[in-house]
Amino acid sequence: MKLAFIIDPIPTLDPCHDTSVALMEAAQLEGHEVWITQANLLSVVEGKAWAILERVQIVPVELVGERWVAANPWYKLSDRTFCCLETMDVVFLRTDPPVTTSYLYATYILDYIDPSKTLVINNPSGIRAANEKMYALQFRNLIPETIVTADKHIIRQFVEAKGTAVLKPLGNKAGEGILILQSGDRNFNSLIELSTFQGKLPVMVQKFIPEAKEGDKRIILLNGEPIGAVNRLSAAGEFRNNMAAGGTVAKTEITAREYEICSQIAATLLKDGLIFVGIDVIGGYLTEVNVTSPTGIREIDRLEGIRLSPQVIRRIEQFFFP
Repeated sequence: MKLAFIIDPIPTLDPCHDTSVALMEAAQLEGHEVWITQANLLSVVEGKAWAILERVQIVPVELVGERWVAANPWYKLSDRTFCCLETMDVVFLRTDPPVTTSYLYATYILDYIDPSKTLVINNPSGIRAANEKMYALQFRNLIPETIVTADKHIIRQFVEAKGTAVLKPLGNKAGEGILILQSGDRNFNSLIELSTFQGKLPVMVQKFIPEAKEGDKRIILLNGEPIGAVNRLSAAGEFRNNMAAGGTVAKTEITAREYEICSQIAATLLKDGLIFVGIDVIGGYLTEVNVTSPTGIREIDRLEGIRLSPQVIRRIEQFFFP
């Protein structure tokens, strides 16, 4: 197969952490061609999606003790070309969130790929439909009590009723801008005004889940099926469990409740063309559905002593190219 990855500039990626690199490495080890491009290098020519692509060769990371070690340099580029993306078998859209105007326009360009010729992961229209905070709201029996609003008074009423709540900006990533809200906090009004840009942007407010202190589980789903998980734990003095906020990771298992969550959302994910997804679960509640550039594979591999990314590539071959 020929696979194209739409990623952030490759020098900015961390080969020991980024799932995009793990997938490219696995595709190469499985004998496939791997090409890379960026969102700003996409075009529509004669009604088809094109891109400036470069062939990439990855030097696989090695597990030394309890950490991944990468070569320096860990990649080599060659064969720069401008070609139609329908010459690829698979196109992975793996630009990191947030979904900026550039990201949104990239999804519009990818709409001009014939899905009968090339598989796009994830489906561009599915990504547009799936704000990573809002998407979970359709599964009301799976999520904690939640409101979405820009109204300070509605937020105050909710927090007073629940005692403690978590505020999440709808467009951020990696735990950015997440706040703990408590009834009686003298900074309450200022926090809401800052987060909503003086009532102009809605935010998500969820009932605080005490089990958050036990971790925030990332579960990777492929074609609606859970294939691996990692538990993320907060750093000292920090309530957010995100790795980008200094959190650590721990080995974990997928519980019966979490399998049920995956089962209940699978049909909707598949309907929307969301093939490679990372969901976040805290205390048995679904909190987010990550579809833009879900990560966690390197951490799962290291903790479990497996190589999950080759399984992903092989399953894509089996599912879509039998």
